[in-house]
Amino acid sequence: MASNNESEVWLTQEAYDRLNNELTERTGPLRAEIVERIEEARSEGDLKENGGYHAAREEQGKNEGRVVYLKQLLEQAQVGEAPADDGIVEPGMVVVATINGTKTTFLFGSREIADDADMDVFSEKSALGAAIHGKGVGAKFTYEAPNGNEIPVAVISAKPYKG
Repeated sequence: MASNNESEVWLTQEAYDRLNNELTERTGPLRAEIVERIEEARSEGDLKENGGYHAAREEQGKNEGRVVYLKQLLEQAQVGEAPADDGIVEPGMVVVATINGTKTTFLFGSREIADDADMDVFSEKSALGAAIHGKGVGAKFTYEAPNGNEIPVAVISAKPYKG
C-alpha cells in the first residue's frame, strides 16, 4: 500500500469512526463540562491556591491537545478496509517475527488502529517498520537500527488485526 503523503496514516473505517466520535465528544460535551468546572472553581475566589481550578485548567490543556492531534490525524488519514490475509506485512497487520533472536508480536501501523489493545505497535516510519513493510511470511533480512546495529529479522506470520 503506497502512500503519497509521508504524514499519512492508514486507519480502518472503524478506527476512523471511533476517532471522529471522540473528536465530536471532546469538542462538544467534554469541552463544555471542563469550561463549566473552570468557571465554578474561579467563582470560589483566590486562584493561586485553588486546586480545583488548576486541575480543570490542566485537563482543559490536555483535552485541547488531543483535539488538535485528532483533527490533524483525521485530515491525513487514509481510510481503508483491513488488509488482505495474504501474509504480506502492511498497515493493519498483526505481525509475529523473530527480531534479534526474540519472538515478538506487534501491530504494524498506527497506535490508533489498536484503540486500547495491550499490544506493541511499530509504525511504517520506524526503522523496523520501513524495513519490514511489504515483506512476506518466511522473509529473513536485517535492518539498521537507529543506534547503527544490524538487527536480524524473520517474519513468522502476518494476519489482519481484528480489533
